[in-house]
Amino acid sequence: MDATSSQPVAGSVGSVPLWYHTLELPGGVVTPGMFDLRGHVDRLPWPDVRGKRCLDVATYDGFYAFELERRGAGQVVAIDIPDHEDWDWPAGARARGGPGLAALAGEKGRGFEVAHAALGSNVEKHTVNVYDLSPAELGTFDVVVCGSLLLHLRDPVRALEAMRSVCGGWLLSIEAISLWLSLLAPRRAVAELSRNDLACQWWTVNVVGHRRLAEAAGFEVTDTTGPFAEPFGVSHPARRSRTPQALGLHAFRRAFAGGQGVPHAALLARPRPDVPLPAARA
Repeated sequence: MDATSSQPVAGSVGSVPLWYHTLELPGGVVTPGMFDLRGHVDRLPWPDVRGKRCLDVATYDGFYAFELERRGAGQVVAIDIPDHEDWDWPAGARARGGPGLAALAGEKGRGFEVAHAALGSNVEKHTVNVYDLSPAELGTFDVVVCGSLLLHLRDPVRALEAMRSVCGGWLLSIEAISLWLSLLAPRRAVAELSRNDLACQWWTVNVVGHRRLAEAAGFEVTDTTGPFAEPFGVSHPARRSRTPQALGLHAFRRAFAGGQGVPHAALLARPRPDVPLPAARA
């Protein structure tokens, strides 16, 4: 694609008030994301997705959905909630959280639409809450990918069980973790409950806690990666902060997670056939 034909792509990118993902689009256009996952994506414990039916849970701007497509998946389905009001807001933030995020980030799913059109992607997007995943609606998938979602959920185990109900092969979970708790309790599953309701963050687990969540939902973990830092993108305010507290936190993360960004861990797991799924909720 030449420079002239890239102009409509660049203009569409500018129509999105806030990009969550850094995405490479045709014509050398790169979205100004809050997070830039490009540098660590090859370090994740990927299963073979070539020719497979794959699901990206809570796709947002679509980074992992488009990555699955790039890796040769036969079919990619992406799901997300319809509006910012549908986040799993804590009680104290339900009235303000959705409208506040909409004012900041714009229409939910707009970034995905722009990237999907620019890439000429065949990813199918469905409006489905992770808690409502079921094989009756979407069928089953060879590979399920879920990135940075569990900390935003009141009940991460219930969400993982819903993922297991549609997972016929592998789950790749990439999740934010507490670096401090991982160092403090390297062999014990520990979680911290967030104090910031407006960030819509609930439980932040340590590395062992991430693994334990998957096991509690009926998965067998076969491989793990991390901790590693999920890098800040150009539009993330923490990237530009130079306060003594921020610099100290950056140094801590560089020392124990390998870089600046939010500490994460990844795991590859498969459903345990001997563990029954929970009964369908009324």
